[in-house]
Amino acid sequence: MKHIFTSLLAICLFATGQAMADGNGLITKPSAHSVSVTVERLEKALAEKGIKVMGRVSHTKNATSAGLKLRPTELVIFGNPKLGTPLMNSQQTVGIDLPMKALVWEDANGKVWLTYNDPAYIASRHGVTDKPEVIKKMTGALKKFTDAATQP
Repeated sequence: MKHIFTSLLAICLFATGQAMADGNGLITKPSAHSVSVTVERLEKALAEKGIKVMGRVSHTKNATSAGLKLRPTELVIFGNPKLGTPLMNSQQTVGIDLPMKALVWEDANGKVWLTYNDPAYIASRHGVTDKPEVIKKMTGALKKFTDAATQP
């Protein structure tokens, strides 16, 4: 029953273009594109704002190299030291969650999703309470970048 509810919720979210938060600090939104196109669009949006892409990991290719199968799944690692460093100056353990990451993946029904860590959750996880302006800026920027990647 839980699986059916989750699938219906995912379909509704995909249809409306809304993101969902799961309570574990993840924000997931549907993409109107394939995994590779979503990743390319994300990288382009980041580059246009001068955000450095530090890496791209194809979990699918890594699985294949081990003789395993995995639906299309790619991780983009990116960051902006002007935003991340102040958080680490508040609590250095934030560095375990930075740079930011976005996971673009295809579900069993062929729908593509983009998932990333909620900056407010990261701040809460590490007890950062003195940088609300940085968290707000990160949150807004991530929404813009991921919207650019996922929307038609």
